[in-house]
Amino acid sequence: MRVLVTGASGFVGGRLCPALEEAGHEVLAMTRHPGRYTGAGKAVRGDVHDAASLDTVLAGCDAAYYLVHSLDDAAFRRRDAAAARTFARAAAEAGVKRIVYLGGLGDDTDDLSAHLRSRREVEQFLGSAGVPVTTLRAGIVVGHGGISWEMTRQLVEHLPAMITPRWVRTRTQPIAVADVVRYLVEVLEVPEAAGRAFDIGGPDVLEYVEMMRRVAAIEGRTMIVVPVPLLTPRLSSRWLSLVTDVDVQTGRSLIDSMSNEVVVRDDSIRALVPFEPMDYDTAVLHALGERAQAKRAKAGHANAGQDKAGRKARR
Repeated sequence: MRVLVTGASGFVGGRLCPALEEAGHEVLAMTRHPGRYTGAGKAVRGDVHDAASLDTVLAGCDAAYYLVHSLDDAAFRRRDAAAARTFARAAAEAGVKRIVYLGGLGDDTDDLSAHLRSRREVEQFLGSAGVPVTTLRAGIVVGHGGISWEMTRQLVEHLPAMITPRWVRTRTQPIAVADVVRYLVEVLEVPEAAGRAFDIGGPDVLEYVEMMRRVAAIEGRTMIVVPVPLLTPRLSSRWLSLVTDVDVQTGRSLIDSMSNEVVVRDDSIRALVPFEPMDYDTAVLHALGERAQAKRAKAGHANAGQDKAGRKARR
């Protein structure tokens, strides 16, 4: 298939593009800056807020992956809704047969946060022009570079003791990024998945505090957690921005969502895409391994640059 991937340079998109190519698909990697793109697939310029650019990149595509959102913008709900509507219309006009969207877990009967409610709205808007949408709903995705995972890791590594709000007792069902990518790739080949939403998660249902304690144990650290009921989301997000590299706005959006339990309620995806997702500890080890590899690669590039500069200086 000829497939467009939005958010191709992002946390999930950067892993999805090579996986789709390996599966035999022709991949168009959509980015606002194709000259800077170095990943898999053919780089094409596009912006989900620019209908004209979408008309160009979607032409001739059989399917499209929608992996973009605007958590770092205070008006993310309005922006994401507008972008989804624009993309839906462009996909319909281009004759795209399927949109695959990575959304968020959460029970519709719950009082969902603005972030999770926005994810549900995007599902609806993507299908508003008639193109069948396959939605995979995930909770925390564990892998190097993922915002929620990096927040967890940095809290553990920067704070041997921490005061935390009540959301540390909320249950979630984390999933490894490699397993998310596998679901995204394989669901494209399943006709029965068109027009349906599926919950995806790993085998472990954990409270946030247990996730942090497991990371600490794997890294050989000691961590003390003291829950404080009166620590508000606003204070939590500012505190988070001080001890991690997550900005205040993104932190606020994530923390608001942490009051909602995000676990798999319907595992019907397992019958259509049968495999065993890795457990949380294994996913953590993979993420830490990816980070170590990235740091070695960065150090290697820096050393190579210094050697090159040194040779020039000696000439």
